[in-house]
Amino acid sequence: MAKASIASLYAITPKHLGPGSVCPPLTAGVMRCYTNKYCPFAQRAHLVLAAKQVKHEFVLVNLKAKPEWLFEKNPRGKVPVLEHNGRILYESLVICDYLEEAYPNPPLYPSDPWARARERLLAHLWSKGSFALHKLLFANGDDEVEAAAVAELQTSLDVYEKELKQRGTTFFGGNKPGMLDYMVWPWAERFQLANQVVGDEGLLPANRFPTLMHWTAVMMRDPVVLATYLPPEEHARFYNSFEGNRLTMKSAL
Repeated sequence: MAKASIASLYAITPKHLGPGSVCPPLTAGVMRCYTNKYCPFAQRAHLVLAAKQVKHEFVLVNLKAKPEWLFEKNPRGKVPVLEHNGRILYESLVICDYLEEAYPNPPLYPSDPWARARERLLAHLWSKGSFALHKLLFANGDDEVEAAAVAELQTSLDVYEKELKQRGTTFFGGNKPGMLDYMVWPWAERFQLANQVVGDEGLLPANRFPTLMHWTAVMMRDPVVLATYLPPEEHARFYNSFEGNRLTMKSAL
Protein backbone atom coordinates (compact mmCIF):
# COMPACT_ATOMS: atom_id res chain seq x y z
CA MET A 1 0.00 0.00 0.00
CA ALA A 2 1.66 3.22 -1.17
CA LYS A 3 1.72 6.40 0.88
CA ALA A 4 -0.12 8.26 -1.90
CA SER A 5 -3.01 5.79 -1.76
CA ILE A 6 -3.36 6.29 2.00
CA ALA A 7 -3.34 10.08 1.63
CA SER A 8 -6.21 9.83 -0.85
CA LEU A 9 -8.41 8.23 1.82
CA TYR A 10 -8.94 11.39 3.84
CA ALA A 11 -9.54 15.13 3.81
CA ILE A 12 -8.09 17.41 6.49
CA THR A 13 -8.74 20.93 7.78
CA PRO A 14 -5.94 23.38 6.89
CA LYS A 15 -5.22 24.37 10.51
CA HIS A 16 -5.89 23.40 14.12
CA LEU A 17 -9.20 24.99 15.18
CA GLY A 18 -9.44 26.86 18.47
CA PRO A 19 -11.79 29.04 20.56
CA GLY A 20 -14.44 30.91 18.61
CA SER A 21 -14.20 28.56 15.63
CA VAL A 22 -17.19 26.82 14.12
CA CYS A 23 -17.18 23.05 13.83
CA PRO A 24 -17.11 22.24 10.10
CA PRO A 25 -20.35 20.72 8.79
CA LEU A 26 -20.37 16.97 8.59
CA THR A 27 -20.21 15.18 5.27
CA ALA A 28 -23.06 12.69 5.07
CA GLY A 29 -21.89 9.11 5.42
CA VAL A 30 -18.21 10.02 5.88
CA MET A 31 -16.41 9.06 9.08
CA ARG A 32 -14.81 12.01 10.86
CA CYS A 33 -11.91 11.99 13.30
CA TYR A 34 -11.34 15.02 15.52
CA THR A 35 -7.64 14.99 16.12
CA ASN A 36 -4.39 16.85 16.65
CA LYS A 37 -1.33 16.49 14.43
CA TYR A 38 1.03 16.07 17.39
CA CYS A 39 -1.02 13.92 19.79
CA PRO A 40 0.30 10.34 20.09
CA PHE A 41 -3.06 9.04 21.31
CA ALA A 42 -4.75 10.51 18.24
CA GLN A 43 -2.02 9.02 16.04
CA ARG A 44 -3.22 5.59 17.11
CA ALA A 45 -6.51 6.25 15.34
CA HIS A 46 -4.67 7.66 12.30
CA LEU A 47 -2.65 4.45 12.01
CA VAL A 48 -5.64 2.12 12.25
CA LEU A 49 -7.76 4.18 9.84
CA ALA A 50 -4.87 4.03 7.37
CA ALA A 51 -4.25 0.31 7.90
CA LYS A 52 -7.95 -0.42 7.34
CA GLN A 53 -8.09 1.99 4.36
CA VAL A 54 -11.26 3.59 5.75
CA LYS A 55 -12.34 6.72 3.89
CA HIS A 56 -12.52 9.52 6.45
CA GLU A 57 -11.92 13.18 7.19
CA PHE A 58 -9.77 14.80 9.87
CA VAL A 59 -10.70 17.94 11.78
CA LEU A 60 -7.61 19.34 13.52
CA VAL A 61 -8.14 20.68 17.03
CA ASN A 62 -5.85 23.00 19.01
CA LEU A 63 -5.33 21.26 22.36
CA LYS A 64 -3.64 24.26 24.01
CA ALA A 65 -6.62 26.51 23.23
CA LYS A 66 -9.55 24.22 22.62
CA PRO A 67 -12.68 25.12 20.64
CA GLU A 68 -15.81 25.25 22.75
CA TRP A 69 -17.59 22.73 20.51
CA LEU A 70 -14.98 20.03 21.24
CA PHE A 71 -16.56 19.50 24.68
CA GLU A 72 -19.86 18.73 22.97
CA LYS A 73 -18.10 15.87 21.19
CA ASN A 74 -16.12 14.69 24.23
CA PRO A 75 -16.87 16.11 27.70
CA ARG A 76 -13.20 15.51 28.61
CA GLY A 77 -12.06 17.80 25.79
CA LYS A 78 -9.57 15.26 24.45
CA VAL A 79 -8.80 13.67 21.09
CA PRO A 80 -9.21 11.44 19.22
CA VAL A 81 -12.97 11.57 18.80
CA LEU A 82 -14.71 9.54 16.10
CA GLU A 83 -18.04 10.71 14.68
CA HIS A 84 -20.03 8.75 12.11
CA ASN A 85 -23.70 8.88 11.18
CA GLY A 86 -24.65 10.86 14.29
CA ARG A 87 -22.75 8.61 16.71
CA ILE A 88 -19.64 9.52 18.71
CA LEU A 89 -16.82 7.53 20.29
CA TYR A 90 -13.73 8.69 22.17
CA GLU A 91 -10.67 7.15 23.91
CA SER A 92 -8.02 5.86 21.52
CA LEU A 93 -8.13 2.17 22.48
CA VAL A 94 -11.92 2.09 22.28
CA ILE A 95 -11.88 3.74 18.86
CA CYS A 96 -9.24 1.37 17.50
CA ASP A 97 -11.08 -1.69 18.79
CA TYR A 98 -14.27 -0.40 17.17
CA LEU A 99 -12.48 0.05 13.84
CA GLU A 100 -11.14 -3.50 14.08
CA GLU A 101 -14.64 -4.89 14.51
CA ALA A 102 -16.39 -2.61 12.03
CA TYR A 103 -13.72 -3.07 9.35
CA PRO A 104 -12.36 -6.61 9.87
CA ASN A 105 -10.03 -6.63 6.86
CA PRO A 106 -7.15 -6.63 7.20
CA PRO A 107 -7.34 -8.07 10.72
CA LEU A 108 -4.97 -6.40 13.19
CA TYR A 109 -5.66 -8.66 16.17
CA PRO A 110 -4.85 -12.39 16.33
CA SER A 111 -7.82 -14.72 15.86
CA ASP A 112 -7.22 -16.59 19.13
CA PRO A 113 -9.27 -14.98 21.96
CA TRP A 114 -6.53 -15.41 24.58
CA ALA A 115 -3.85 -13.91 22.30
CA ARG A 116 -6.23 -11.06 21.42
CA ALA A 117 -6.87 -10.33 25.09
CA ARG A 118 -3.12 -10.27 25.75
CA GLU A 119 -2.64 -7.73 22.96
CA ARG A 120 -5.26 -5.52 24.61
CA LEU A 121 -3.55 -5.96 27.98
CA LEU A 122 -0.15 -4.91 26.61
CA ALA A 123 -1.69 -1.93 24.84
CA HIS A 124 -3.37 -0.88 28.09
CA LEU A 125 -0.17 -1.31 30.13
CA TRP A 126 1.71 0.94 27.72
CA SER A 127 0.22 3.96 29.51
CA LYS A 128 3.08 3.78 32.03
CA GLY A 129 5.64 4.19 29.25
CA SER A 130 3.69 6.99 27.63
CA PHE A 131 3.55 9.00 30.85
CA ALA A 132 7.29 8.55 31.42
CA LEU A 133 8.10 9.81 27.91
CA HIS A 134 5.84 12.81 28.51
CA LYS A 135 7.78 13.63 31.69
CA LEU A 136 11.09 13.31 29.85
CA LEU A 137 10.08 15.66 27.03
CA PHE A 138 8.75 18.23 29.51
CA ALA A 139 11.68 18.02 31.94
CA ASN A 140 12.94 21.39 30.68
CA GLY A 141 16.59 20.49 31.12
CA ASP A 142 16.26 19.22 34.70
CA ASP A 143 18.80 16.37 34.78
CA GLU A 144 17.24 14.73 37.82
CA VAL A 145 13.75 14.68 36.30
CA GLU A 146 15.15 13.42 33.00
CA ALA A 147 17.07 10.58 34.67
CA ALA A 148 14.02 9.47 36.66
CA ALA A 149 11.83 9.57 33.55
CA VAL A 150 14.36 7.57 31.49
CA ALA A 151 14.62 4.91 34.23
CA GLU A 152 10.82 4.66 34.44
CA LEU A 153 10.43 4.45 30.67
CA GLN A 154 13.15 1.83 30.24
CA THR A 155 11.55 -0.31 32.96
CA SER A 156 8.29 -0.17 31.00
CA LEU A 157 10.11 -1.03 27.78
CA ASP A 158 11.72 -4.10 29.37
CA VAL A 159 8.29 -5.77 29.25
CA TYR A 160 7.97 -5.20 25.49
CA GLU A 161 11.57 -6.18 24.75
CA LYS A 162 11.01 -9.49 26.56
CA GLU A 163 7.62 -10.03 24.90
CA LEU A 164 8.85 -9.46 21.36
CA LYS A 165 11.97 -11.55 21.92
CA GLN A 166 9.88 -14.46 23.23
CA ARG A 167 7.59 -14.28 20.21
CA GLY A 168 10.57 -14.52 17.88
CA THR A 169 8.76 -12.45 15.23
CA THR A 170 9.66 -9.22 13.46
CA PHE A 171 6.53 -7.45 14.73
CA PHE A 172 4.23 -7.98 17.68
CA GLY A 173 1.66 -8.86 15.02
CA GLY A 174 3.88 -11.55 13.49
CA ASN A 175 5.30 -11.05 10.00
CA LYS A 176 3.49 -7.72 9.63
CA PRO A 177 2.42 -4.98 12.06
CA GLY A 178 -0.67 -5.67 14.12
CA MET A 179 -2.78 -3.71 16.57
CA LEU A 180 -0.20 -3.74 19.38
CA ASP A 181 2.51 -2.48 17.01
CA TYR A 182 0.32 0.47 16.05
CA MET A 183 -0.78 1.15 19.65
CA VAL A 184 2.86 1.52 20.79
CA TRP A 185 4.32 3.12 17.66
CA PRO A 186 3.32 6.80 18.25
CA TRP A 187 5.64 6.93 21.27
CA ALA A 188 8.36 4.92 19.54
CA GLU A 189 8.30 7.57 16.81
CA ARG A 190 9.06 10.16 19.48
CA PHE A 191 11.98 8.06 20.75
CA GLN A 192 13.97 9.61 17.90
CA LEU A 193 13.58 12.97 19.62
CA ALA A 194 14.07 11.53 23.12
CA ASN A 195 17.39 10.02 21.99
CA GLN A 196 18.71 13.53 21.35
CA VAL A 197 17.59 14.65 24.82
CA VAL A 198 19.13 11.63 26.55
CA GLY A 199 22.38 11.63 24.54
CA ASP A 200 25.19 9.05 24.80
CA GLU A 201 23.62 5.58 24.37
CA GLY A 202 20.19 7.06 23.76
CA LEU A 203 16.91 5.78 25.09
CA LEU A 204 17.37 2.22 23.80
CA PRO A 205 20.87 0.95 24.65
CA ALA A 206 21.77 -1.84 22.22
CA ASN A 207 22.81 -4.21 25.01
CA ARG A 208 19.42 -3.87 26.72
CA PHE A 209 16.93 -3.40 23.86
CA PRO A 210 18.32 -5.11 20.73
CA THR A 211 14.93 -6.51 19.71
CA LEU A 212 13.09 -3.21 20.10
CA MET A 213 15.85 -1.38 18.24
CA HIS A 214 15.35 -3.72 15.27
CA TRP A 215 11.56 -3.34 15.59
CA THR A 216 11.72 0.46 15.38
CA ALA A 217 13.87 0.22 12.25
CA VAL A 218 11.52 -2.17 10.43
CA MET A 219 8.42 -0.25 11.53
CA MET A 220 9.86 2.79 9.74
CA ARG A 221 9.50 0.89 6.46
CA ASP A 222 5.78 0.22 6.95
CA PRO A 223 3.62 2.31 4.54
CA VAL A 224 1.03 2.96 7.26
CA VAL A 225 3.69 4.30 9.63
CA LEU A 226 5.24 6.43 6.89
CA ALA A 227 1.84 7.94 6.09
CA THR A 228 1.45 9.29 9.64
CA TYR A 229 5.12 9.97 10.44
CA LEU A 230 6.52 13.31 11.64
CA PRO A 231 10.31 13.84 11.89
CA PRO A 232 11.95 14.57 15.27
CA GLU A 233 12.58 18.21 14.27
CA GLU A 234 8.84 18.79 13.94
CA HIS A 235 8.09 17.06 17.22
CA ALA A 236 10.77 19.23 18.88
CA ARG A 237 9.10 22.42 17.60
CA PHE A 238 5.80 21.23 19.06
CA TYR A 239 7.20 20.48 22.53
CA ASN A 240 9.07 23.78 22.56
CA SER A 241 5.87 25.65 21.69
CA PHE A 242 4.65 25.17 25.27
CA GLU A 243 5.40 28.15 27.47
CA GLY A 244 8.41 27.55 29.69
CA ASN A 245 9.45 24.28 28.04
CA ARG A 246 12.79 24.02 26.29
CA LEU A 247 14.20 20.70 25.17
CA THR A 248 17.88 20.40 25.94
CA MET A 249 19.60 18.42 23.16
CA LYS A 250 22.62 16.39 24.19
CA SER A 251 22.97 15.01 20.64
CA ALA A 252 22.35 16.74 17.32
CA LEU A 253 19.03 16.21 15.58
